[in-house]
Amino acid sequence: MENTVTVTDNRTGEQYTFPVTHDTIRAMDLRKIKVAPDDFGMMSYDPAFMNTASCESKITYIDGDKGILRYRGYDIADLAEHCTFPQVAYLVIHGELPDPEQETEWLAALRIHMGIFENIKKFMEGFRYDAHPMGMLVSTLAALSTFYPDAKDVRNSEVQMHCIRRIIGKIPIIAAYGYRHSKGLDYISPEPKLGYAENFMHMLWDRSPLEHLKHPVLARALDVLFILHIDHEQNCSTNAMRAVGSSEADPFLSIAGAAAALAGPLHGGANEEVLKMLDKIGSQENIPEFIRGVKEGKHKLMGFGHRVYKNYDPRARIIKRTAEEVFEVTGRNKKIDLAMELERIALTDDYFVSRKLYPNVDFYSGIIYEAMGLEPQMFTVLFAIPRAVGWLAQWQELINDPAQKIARPRQIYTGYEQRKLPDSYTYGAPSEESLAYTR
Repeated sequence: MENTVTVTDNRTGEQYTFPVTHDTIRAMDLRKIKVAPDDFGMMSYDPAFMNTASCESKITYIDGDKGILRYRGYDIADLAEHCTFPQVAYLVIHGELPDPEQETEWLAALRIHMGIFENIKKFMEGFRYDAHPMGMLVSTLAALSTFYPDAKDVRNSEVQMHCIRRIIGKIPIIAAYGYRHSKGLDYISPEPKLGYAENFMHMLWDRSPLEHLKHPVLARALDVLFILHIDHEQNCSTNAMRAVGSSEADPFLSIAGAAAALAGPLHGGANEEVLKMLDKIGSQENIPEFIRGVKEGKHKLMGFGHRVYKNYDPRARIIKRTAEEVFEVTGRNKKIDLAMELERIALTDDYFVSRKLYPNVDFYSGIIYEAMGLEPQMFTVLFAIPRAVGWLAQWQELINDPAQKIARPRQIYTGYEQRKLPDSYTYGAPSEESLAYTR
């Protein structure tokens, strides 16, 4: 069978045959469909890119109907169980898991960049005492562009890798400094001999009332959470990273744009909304009434459903298991029992099952972070640290893809046709009427 699609334009009776590649047709092929020779040609209209592929990628595979997530071909559950975050970061950036020698070199390269200039510390000290850590992270990532002018040579492969290592090494430091600034605590220097997650916890909690949370079980739990959040295909923030990067902006500016997109409550802030929902429900006996309210449109069931997944989010299963390990150290967060009962009731209700609304990664992650002593304003920052790896891999793939050009979507203009200015609008001195208005 020929791998093509034939379209009939009922306006003209003309037929057009388009090749099909990877179950897609090229949007530019639609331009051939015209009513008259001087027409612009047909375009597709796809608000929010619900059914438009903007790139080819070898990084992340998702099958939302089957609940599958893989990095570079490896199942997310296998990676979370058997690998460390730096190992998976290497995989996502380089395409293969590191052998022992490569892992040693990779860790050494990251350690070299676990430090920031004193000027950056002073820059961060300039934020208000109550500055949101995510705003500090976005601003500081952009500010790093001024310290590394070589980063603007974006098509140089050595510069690309140097910038990738810099950002992966520095982003947990910036995040930890932002947290301590919000608490009025002194900055803690990184301890490169520690593991990636352990070092982050050290910078968060050393010489603070939460120092007891520097625990190997919690460090491993954070490591797993970091792995789960590395990449997730062409989501809002990744699309932003590619869009900004397509102009050949340097990776520091590009990743600041991605982090800004992540900061929105519909993206990185969803797990905070789950905690607010659980607080609103209050107790298990209130769940049936809350469920009725959801069906009647009075409430939203936060942490359920996903643009891509129409099955159980595979990351949610792993986080659910990880939560139990965390509670053995921190004590049980009462919200977990409330969340599990809410999940049980929802998944036995045809209203939610028929709509394929299953728990996503945000449903349990906030509960774990809260148990680990972290406040909601840090949740999106914790998302950004590992997602930086995915953003950088996507950015590098974009820069090295000859098919990519500067991002420039089309629009469908629905405004006025050409209009003429009123006679009263003439260039020169302002009219008496406008002067009277300003007075």
